[in-house]
Amino acid sequence: MAVVIPKEEWELSPFAYVFLFLSCSSSVFLLPCFSRKTSAPAAAFDAGPTAPFLRFQRSFLFIYSLASVMEGLELVFGEQEFAKYGFSREQMALCLAAGAAAALFLGTFSGILADVIGPEKACLLFYVLHFFVGILKSISSHPSIWVTGICLSLASSLFSFSFETWMVTEHEKQGHRQELLSDTFWLMIFLGSTSLIVSQALANLLVKDLNKAFLSPYTLASLLAMMSVLYMRKGWNGARHQSSILNYKKAFTGHILKDKKLWLLAWAQTSIHFSMSIFWILWAPTIVADGRDVSLSHIYPCFLGSRMLGSSAFPWVFGGSSSLRSEDCLISVFVVAGLSLLIVAYDYQEIGLLVVLFCIFQACVGLILPALARLRTIYVPNELRGGMISLSLAPANAAILIFLIQGGYHHNIENAAVMALSALGLLSAAGCIHLLRRWKKQPRQNWHKL
Repeated sequence: MAVVIPKEEWELSPFAYVFLFLSCSSSVFLLPCFSRKTSAPAAAFDAGPTAPFLRFQRSFLFIYSLASVMEGLELVFGEQEFAKYGFSREQMALCLAAGAAAALFLGTFSGILADVIGPEKACLLFYVLHFFVGILKSISSHPSIWVTGICLSLASSLFSFSFETWMVTEHEKQGHRQELLSDTFWLMIFLGSTSLIVSQALANLLVKDLNKAFLSPYTLASLLAMMSVLYMRKGWNGARHQSSILNYKKAFTGHILKDKKLWLLAWAQTSIHFSMSIFWILWAPTIVADGRDVSLSHIYPCFLGSRMLGSSAFPWVFGGSSSLRSEDCLISVFVVAGLSLLIVAYDYQEIGLLVVLFCIFQACVGLILPALARLRTIYVPNELRGGMISLSLAPANAAILIFLIQGGYHHNIENAAVMALSALGLLSAAGCIHLLRRWKKQPRQNWHKL
């Protein structure tokens, strides 16, 4: 008589959600009380002289949150959608590799194009791509996964720089104080993570079965794209000076390619982008590698909540007026993020410890992203911001493409090796910020218009 051994199912403690919710809420709602002792952070929460800025900030954050919901709705099904169309693991890897190739060869130059034609038009292209993908998936029972994957990958590339560039350009055009940008940066990460959680909840409400739905998540994404375009054209219709390719090339070479400080900043951006992409690819296979049943959909919001906690801690950690102190903090956060992934790569841990390490990494990401955006404001001219960001992501996209082909398709690279590589990249980014701190800081002056 055979012995039946029941499967062990690991469950996340509900206390984790309570802790993250209370921590994020306390961090956000207590900030105005404590920030009044300083100058910059308090301004973003007070009315009066900053009322025009608050209207501008809230309008931008609203449309940015809608864009984040669209990103989440199109990607919420993930591997389940591939399985629906009968894709094998190798075919899934090839499809993801096609998206990485699109991000590498098209996304790299999209930032330069956005700087030339204006970030507002780049945002419009982002909406057009999501509208096209949503309509295609809604009207076709078997849409081309290759086409939709490439379009969504290009849309994600545009999302990584176009909204930030647009916001910074409008912020300066409307004459708001530069120190208020930091508040918008961390709120972008906070609300973006919140929107991704909302997109997962909306997808679960809209559809239980991909084959049976009156209003699918794809249709909702198309509707949100149309709404966003109408809202954007109504409230953000200011004209922007466009530059010629020749003038832009000359300026980009002089201000970006020949500045060693920007190479250091670009490598830090490359490292965090590569580690984030590798994390979202490998976190689920790493957790279920021992064969135990785990409810991954319950862990996913915990990671986003950790990123929200990290971003809400940004004004507390980086709120001082000393930029030297801010860069010291950024070095420490990069080191912690790198070590958290290095522990995972070195030796497999229990699921509970894995979740904790991944949450620490996501909290560090929530701190790093607005800090890097703040440094870009110091070192990068607004008119070159999109090109700088997209160019800095090219090495990361190339590395992801190699990993998906050699690791996901040919199985020549172990997941632990890729995780270790991303950890070493984060540690090297800490070294880059250290060198950036040591070199004499030369904030950019008012750059001549192209």
